[in-house]
Amino acid sequence: MLDKVTLGKTDLTVSRLCYGTNMLGWMLDQGASNAILDSFAAQGGNFIDTARSYGDWMPDAPIGASERAIGSWLKGQKRDDFVIATKGGFFDMRVGDYRNRVTPADLEADLSQSLDHLGIDTIDLYFVHMDNPDAPVEPIIDALIAHRQAGRIRHFAASNWSASRLQAANAYAASLGKAGFVASETFWGLALPDVAAAAQQGYVHHYEGEYEAIHADGLPIIAYAAQSGGYFTKLEKDADVIGEQLAARYANPANARRFAVAKGLAETHGRTINEVVLAYLLNQPHQTVPIFGASSVDQLNASIKAATLVLTADELAQLKSA
Repeated sequence: MLDKVTLGKTDLTVSRLCYGTNMLGWMLDQGASNAILDSFAAQGGNFIDTARSYGDWMPDAPIGASERAIGSWLKGQKRDDFVIATKGGFFDMRVGDYRNRVTPADLEADLSQSLDHLGIDTIDLYFVHMDNPDAPVEPIIDALIAHRQAGRIRHFAASNWSASRLQAANAYAASLGKAGFVASETFWGLALPDVAAAAQQGYVHHYEGEYEAIHADGLPIIAYAAQSGGYFTKLEKDADVIGEQLAARYANPANARRFAVAKGLAETHGRTINEVVLAYLLNQPHQTVPIFGASSVDQLNASIKAATLVLTADELAQLKSA
């Protein structure tokens, strides 16, 4: 069973692994989605991550496909048993709206749609999906506080915001005597990215070298791309199956070294590479909740095993310094 922790300074009790649902409702039909979510819940999982935009890249899928799949499943569950996180303010791919939509008006529109798709009255953790670094933080925080006071969200957080912008936003919220961003959903996994290639693919603000200080100061990190796209698992099986995009993002000497250490630790502990990759984040000294992906119950079960793998500080250092 997955253990649960209190997320930072919130009243949210979340499982130590968060299930990422960007495949639900389009790649996986409702039956397959239900089976995975049922298995996650049966093993103590209660933290579910989605976004208003997930699935919108498929023209024949319903708008907000992932949220809708979760909403359909939630109808048969006790709502209070689950912590639902979703995100707004991303591009609107269905209408070709690729301007920066991190504005109070766009966030309100996305939030309204998310509530409707999910079939719930309140979102437990609402993430601003991206940042608009040219916009002042004050109107964005004011809008989020208003939504929280109206009961539409319980807490809000940021995804793909720089550490400095997070600090500025939270300083403003504190000046009002209010809570600001309670967590950061951050690009972080064992594999070190090529910064330029990753940014071109939409992966920005990698954890290492930017977020360590605010993490140590108490801001929880919800790590996305926590399995590094399966890079190390695929490398172990057959390097030829690594696609062009994944190779551009992660094929570098540093990851060759990290792979060697991860493989050795997997053999020492009698575990899989995937378990070591997730355990690297699960065993960090400051609160870290990895978001993992699974397109089948078997994949889900394999990843959940990582929660029982304890890596020592020395082993974590070996992986990081490789």
